[in-house]
Amino acid sequence: MENPVSIIIVDDHEVVRRGVRAYLDTLPEFQVLGEAASGQEAIEMVKEYIPDVVLMDLIMPGMDGVETIRYIKSISPRTQVVVLTSYHEDSHIFPALKAGAISYILKDMKMDRLVDALLKAALGEVTLHPRVAGRVLQNLRVGNEETEETQIFADLTDRELAVLKLIANGLTNSQIAEKLVISENTVKGHVSNIFSKLHMADRTQVAVYAWQRGLVQRDRGAQ
Repeated sequence: MENPVSIIIVDDHEVVRRGVRAYLDTLPEFQVLGEAASGQEAIEMVKEYIPDVVLMDLIMPGMDGVETIRYIKSISPRTQVVVLTSYHEDSHIFPALKAGAISYILKDMKMDRLVDALLKAALGEVTLHPRVAGRVLQNLRVGNEETEETQIFADLTDRELAVLKLIANGLTNSQIAEKLVISENTVKGHVSNIFSKLHMADRTQVAVYAWQRGLVQRDRGAQ
């Protein structure tokens, strides 16, 4: 990246905030704009700085993480939210992803994996901790919504389904255009149609929706 990724770190534990910041401050790829100890503080900082990425815990006093994510995405849709937490239950994972978080990682991850997740988030790419990904996959196999969900996706053309799969695998419009040998403007048109047909507003929602319904599986070869 030409410019460093601007980041706000949100956690009610000072030791966690300072530890992550101390490490990121040593890397030229990042610019830490500040720290917040609560959801409300995070929202005020996002209003002021419009960061590339917000790294935040889910469980904090006052406004919880899911509500904070919704506010952040409404204030600054371009800002990507990476959840860093100790909780990996469905009751935490899915509300956070549906609220707009692009990634969900756990605090037992090594620092280099955290750095990778932050860099990917700035590029619009998703990272799920393996344990979280396991919960997502298990959730795909449960429920009685298959007929309804399949009908929704049946409204998409074959080309739109191909584009949807590549979106879910984290590819940008230009990468999709190259892979499908079509123009980037054509890709933008397909993406717009996908958003409209699925009644969704951004790529993260579309990707998570596709994974949860089992209609798209992550492509190991996608970059």
